Amino acid sequence: MANFRDVVNYFRPYWKLSVFSIAASSIYEIFDLVVPYAIGQILNILSNQPIDRPLTNLIAGVGSTINYPVNKTLSFGVLLGLIFLVTVVRAPTQPWLSNWFHWDIALKARRDQNKKAIEKILTLPLEFYDENNPGRISARVAKGITNHTWTYPEITGQLIPKLFRVLGIFVFICLVEWRIAVLFLISFVVILSFTLKKLRKLIWHESRLDKYAEDTESRTSELITNIKTVKAFATESKELKRQNSRLQRELTVVEYRIHKGYVQLATWQRSLIQFCVFVVLGLTLAATINGRITLGHFVMTLTLSSMAYAELEPISILAEIFARRYSSMLRFHEFLQEPSGIDSVGILGKPKSGEGEYQFTGKLEFSHVDFGYEPDRKVLHDINFLIEPYQTVALVGRSGSGKSTLVKLLFRYFEPQTGQILIDGEDIRILDIGAYRRRLAIVHQEVDVFNGTVLDNLTYGKTEATLEQVDEACRISRLDEVIDQLSDGYYTVVGERGVRLSGGQRQRLGIARALLVKPDVLIFDEATSSLDYESERSIQLAMRDLQGTCTTIVIAHRLSTVREADKIVVLEQGRIAEIGNHQELLRHEGIYQRLHSLQETGELLR
Repeated sequence: MANFRDVVNYFRPYWKLSVFSIAASSIYEIFDLVVPYAIGQILNILSNQPIDRPLTNLIAGVGSTINYPVNKTLSFGVLLGLIFLVTVVRAPTQPWLSNWFHWDIALKARRDQNKKAIEKILTLPLEFYDENNPGRISARVAKGITNHTWTYPEITGQLIPKLFRVLGIFVFICLVEWRIAVLFLISFVVILSFTLKKLRKLIWHESRLDKYAEDTESRTSELITNIKTVKAFATESKELKRQNSRLQRELTVVEYRIHKGYVQLATWQRSLIQFCVFVVLGLTLAATINGRITLGHFVMTLTLSSMAYAELEPISILAEIFARRYSSMLRFHEFLQEPSGIDSVGILGKPKSGEGEYQFTGKLEFSHVDFGYEPDRKVLHDINFLIEPYQTVALVGRSGSGKSTLVKLLFRYFEPQTGQILIDGEDIRILDIGAYRRRLAIVHQEVDVFNGTVLDNLTYGKTEATLEQVDEACRISRLDEVIDQLSDGYYTVVGERGVRLSGGQRQRLGIARALLVKPDVLIFDEATSSLDYESERSIQLAMRDLQGTCTTIVIAHRLSTVREADKIVVLEQGRIAEIGNHQELLRHEGIYQRLHSLQETGELLR
């Protein structure tokens, strides 16, 4: 679980600059106290009352240095000089010695944390994305980093320096009249303690609201992603009603629990602050009448105490702002603390020492492989089969038989619970995962397409590919027929998720993209199951052209796709039921033959 320490450590790499900028800002806040002090001393001179001993010594020292007699003129000159130094001279230096660094640190930390967030996104296990949609993830990251960025300058540039100003005011008043100073300090501690207690309760409500709002944003993201389905089923009014209901509940929590709590807190604070100001006024006036302090000290004490109590409101506002943002900052750190996938080591780094890019013949062996997504529920049971180099092997079976799970194990998205997977005789678990995966390529049923040009998507796995290599890959995948029809050829923008391309065109693009990396093992995962007959035929011809060029694994529901495979592995409930080629399996009259008969008679394979 994330905590306050994680929020503070967000800026830890810049702690030296942070300490410097906070110290500079705090010193400037204390400098402001010199003005009311100097004015109080001027009043003492004007009313022929004594001035403080340290100031008397300072004036005498200045007179001795410039060889000028100590009188009212010199005293006024020294006091005006002090005011000039802490106002006019400090004005051009303050933005650079304090304000510059507050935002410099915040912006650099934002860059660093965005890097961490992207790294976490790239190394999280696949099951995390099964449970959290893109809208939820991006909202949590963006909101957390944004709130960190805006909060830091407010806390370090305003809240902490203001607390130092209040401490400085206490010291000034204590030197004049300690009784008033003690009352002043006690009132501050009471007000701030009560404020923090109330804010802790409000933070809890903010945390619950943040999670609820995240769910609402997540649903909105899903509506955008699945808008075609929403319109197809005419559920717009239903979805609108559902989201309106959630937004109304959000408003109720914000309005009557959170916002009302802040208003009640502000009401209590203001009433107590004004009462404290009045008490200080009465005590200071009494001390002046009784002759314990001078007129100048009366003005200074009253002015400084009013300044201090006036700081309570902005301090409370800053604390409120922090409280409103705190939960989202914690949720960002909880995201960063999510356990990375077992494949995360090496994904973003360089290959292990002594290892560069691999080159395989494509010989694969599954040896006694058992696997389950849950420890007590196995999906695969004792899987054993061999794929020779350059063979085309098909995996067939009903939905849920374990075909796609085998591919996930091959890509090391998961590790077998028992057994091993070998490539060219080596256990894939001992290989550098990044270099290993670069020798594989896969074409999914739904090809992922980025919002960019066709060329950008084709060269995604091999950005250094030449145009001649791209042309050759497009020719083999029959994408060249599509390119010729596009308005800007390779430079046509395909839109978000490739919406400007048909399903068949995206499949051809996926095949061409896979071919460009010249893989040792190429996998087609249900690559034709959702296509029309003409598109399916084009993809089948492209797959036929690839036979013998690399090891190919084909997962298919439609058995017409796998007729020409060198070997067909039939899976049933996570076990290998049959192995052979098309003719052998038909003669065997087992599961494959029954599935083939169902499809031949037009019945759907389930």
